[in-house]
Amino acid sequence: MMYTLLKSLFYILFVTVFRTQSSGAENLPKEGGVLVAANHMSNLDPPLLATFLPRPLSYMAKQELFEVPLLGAIIRAAHAFPVKRGKSDRAAIKAAVTALKEGRCVGIFPEGTRSADGKRRAAEAGVALLAAMTGVPVLPAAISGTERVLHGALFPQLHIVYGTPMLFQGERGNKADLEAFSNAVMDAVYALKAGVEDR
Repeated sequence: MMYTLLKSLFYILFVTVFRTQSSGAENLPKEGGVLVAANHMSNLDPPLLATFLPRPLSYMAKQELFEVPLLGAIIRAAHAFPVKRGKSDRAAIKAAVTALKEGRCVGIFPEGTRSADGKRRAAEAGVALLAAMTGVPVLPAAISGTERVLHGALFPQLHIVYGTPMLFQGERGNKADLEAFSNAVMDAVYALKAGVEDR
């Protein structure tokens, strides 16, 4: 119930205030586990990524957020689970694998941190590792405009574009295969982003 309420409120915010344009949400598989991978520039990105999808989206969120009384309760209700930043958190990986194997959608930002200027950063191996461990498809998604909120424009128009699902087809224990897939996912994300910004 909390998730539905939050999604409705964010939908109103994004459509009326930020005039958000969304496309490609129909590319999300209708059932089964899915990783939704996007670029990351602002705290608005997680709700923006989730709002226009027809299925609930779960997130890894940094541990510190769960320690804030009201915020912690809200993000738990929104299906988030904690991850310790800067460490290999096996519990978070296990939680993500469990969620995916249960047939849930999990959002991930492969670059690992926000890019305030919107420029591409190196992808970490997490997206490929999770895809390799679970066999679920990865849906690339591109966010545009959120880096300008409060930095050059108060209410810039936002865009969210979802691409087509990608499958990891390398060897799970092969580091080169994992790196290549993570980079391929981010190539797809930034190709979508460039397509929006070149219009």
